Amino acid sequence: MAVRARIAGDASTRSYERLNLGGKQFILMNAPRRPDGPPVKDGLPYSAIAHLAEDVVPFIAVAGGLRERGFSAPKVLAADRDAGFLVLEDLGTELVVCGDPPAPIGERYERAIDVLVELHRHDLPETLSVPPHGTWRIPPYDLGAFLIEVELLLEWYLPRCGAPAAAAARAEFFSLWQHALRPALAARKSWVLRDFHSPNLLWLAERSGPAQVGLLDFQDALMGPEAFDVASLAQDARVDVPEELEAALLARYVEGRRVQDPHFDADAFAQLYATLAAQRATKILGIFARLDRRDGKPQYLRHLPRIHAYVHRALRHPALAALRAWYDGHVPVP
Repeated sequence: MAVRARIAGDASTRSYERLNLGGKQFILMNAPRRPDGPPVKDGLPYSAIAHLAEDVVPFIAVAGGLRERGFSAPKVLAADRDAGFLVLEDLGTELVVCGDPPAPIGERYERAIDVLVELHRHDLPETLSVPPHGTWRIPPYDLGAFLIEVELLLEWYLPRCGAPAAAAARAEFFSLWQHALRPALAARKSWVLRDFHSPNLLWLAERSGPAQVGLLDFQDALMGPEAFDVASLAQDARVDVPEELEAALLARYVEGRRVQDPHFDADAFAQLYATLAAQRATKILGIFARLDRRDGKPQYLRHLPRIHAYVHRALRHPALAALRAWYDGHVPVP
């Protein structure tokens, strides 16, 4: 019988245990099927509009797709899909950050950027196989998903700050975001792993190249703009990424893409990056406020000043001037 030890989870309802059986270690993921929440728009719950995974099938599909292409996603060793249990390869405990408070290890963040360069080199399919006989179609990162995420700022963060937005301000907010997101919706599509940042990246020193970075928490993957995961890493929500390191990571990504494609448009990518960094940080401000208010998890509030700073760092891009003016007028400093 395996010896079980609970390990730290994430902000979701999933839980994890490390299993030790005969000197070998495995990870048990307990991810029960997600119940639908209350309808929030057009009769649909938030999870449906944002395209969040409802069961373990997307995890199995994306893990297989990543592994087929040489990336270090955990191998799925056993599955009870109905109950939501997966036994996974244990990728260890070595992180891409160190210290207290944790700070990025530059070499490991660079290797994580190399993962994205290699991933985005491929024309990736929308449909993945799910053994033994099924398939999974990766949902699109569509306008509805982008907007329901930024709306979390209005619904949770601004009320927490005592600054709820009036109807006219809300309407302007959505109009500005719809305009800003047009290039992202038109951009080349890839797999967006969606939470590509330090809590979900492990360091595998014995492997080489992009395989040195172990990948976790990709069950909510979407087909969307390549810049999103770059922003997830270079503006890591859980640690302070200095502007100098952020710039170096972006330069490394652009250089890597230009090796593959001499016509890669760095200026267009910079605008996409800024837009999606601002979108992601806006969403996270709302999520962390919601985790405190709704879910009783105040520990996430300590990240708010960092996320607020990231928003304004991203909004410096000239293409986002109108959005920056809106934020300056309506979003208090935490």
